[in-house]
Amino acid sequence: MNVVVHDNSVWMRAEPTLSVLIPFLRDDPVALLALLDREAAALNGAVELVMLDDGTHDADLTRRLIAQADASALPIRLISLSANEGRSVGRNRLATAARGSSLLFLDSDMRPDHARFLQTWSDLARAGETAVAFGGFSLLQAPDDARFAVHRSMAARSDCTPREQRALQPEKHVFTSNLLVRRDVFETEAFDAGFSGWGWEDVEWAMRVSRRFKVEHIDNPATHMGLDTVETLAAKYEQSAPNFARVVARHPDFVAAYPSYRVARRLQSVPGLKMIRPLFKQAARLTILPVAMRAFSLRLYRVALYAEAI
Repeated sequence: MNVVVHDNSVWMRAEPTLSVLIPFLRDDPVALLALLDREAAALNGAVELVMLDDGTHDADLTRRLIAQADASALPIRLISLSANEGRSVGRNRLATAARGSSLLFLDSDMRPDHARFLQTWSDLARAGETAVAFGGFSLLQAPDDARFAVHRSMAARSDCTPREQRALQPEKHVFTSNLLVRRDVFETEAFDAGFSGWGWEDVEWAMRVSRRFKVEHIDNPATHMGLDTVETLAAKYEQSAPNFARVVARHPDFVAAYPSYRVARRLQSVPGLKMIRPLFKQAARLTILPVAMRAFSLRLYRVALYAEAI
């Protein structure tokens, strides 16, 4: 595999305490970089950005990212891979390239919801007392196109939960889209490269970590801009079923408390589930149905997949 690294002029002089790690595949992080750069003056070199192009093969995007990085006051390193490594391996590579004492995993389709987003994380990193913290999701800036209505409904219900609710099951509400991890914690527990495709590698990591370290939840949200259509979301759920089974096998004590697991176990006794399951996805596609009903149908489709996998 070919690995190409580009550092901007600020990179070598910086002594960061926080490394923001941004993996992407066929997404365009230019807008995110511009938003983060607004905080550069206040941060004074305490925060660096490390980006990983996980095999996009888009020369125009690479040129625009290099131009954005070179114009930025933030220290930025862009790592471009010739072949896709996957979500877990890629994030582990980013952590290896980082220099900060804390790591902030931030997805390329996130947008900070306020002007002190990086400063808040930087303050926690400088204090050094926080092992793991998740900042939260929002949909404040997300597109409201009708084709994303089902995903928006589902995300509002399950992902965009307040800090107090997330803290009740801290490991369950951990996503690598806005996640602070102290370096020594990550060196103890990295992401499992055995996960493939989409889903559950971050929650499984949090399960392992929570057995040894405190997982905190704070209010430092960013908007998830990457809402999906029903078809795309269903395809991701199909990828996630083997990963869910992997989590169940490793952490039955945690998973036993999850509604998705309990419903999946009940569905296993439904005759002809494999023939019924496609009807759930078909119902989720029907725009004549209320959005809430379509979202419920898609959740049933996901749980039916899980029922067959475990």
